[in-house]
Amino acid sequence: VQLQASGGGLVQAGGSLRLSCVVSGSTLDDVAAGWFRQTPGQEREGVFCIDNGGETVYTADSVKDRFFISRDNAKNTVHLEMNSLKPEDTAIYYCATDIPTQQNMNYELLCRVARFRNYWSQWTLVTVSS
Repeated sequence: VQLQASGGGLVQAGGSLRLSCVVSGSTLDDVAAGWFRQTPGQEREGVFCIDNGGETVYTADSVKDRFFISRDNAKNTVHLEMNSLKPEDTAIYYCATDIPTQQNMNYELLCRVARFRNYWSQWTLVTVSS
């Protein structure tokens, strides 16, 4: 299984970016998927996660009503739509997947603390200038 993240870049505050995560070797119906970010000196944090049914399981308070996730099953791709970007959104972003090992997995927790257990992408840098 491989995850390929892309779409990062430099954008002015108030602008938008779309990150994409292409999953190969697995289908999105079989995994929870999410986006995470990290800034220097900080722990990696969950941004937005969905379960294997595509339902949202976690959205960070700092991005609510600005960031949205979408899933393209045909292309096995998960997108993170980022709007009204702020300088504090500057970070390296990762996508990751997690295979459910039991019913009622606590993906809210696993996402919030960035503890998806299976596959992680390389990082993509998002820089928001003020």
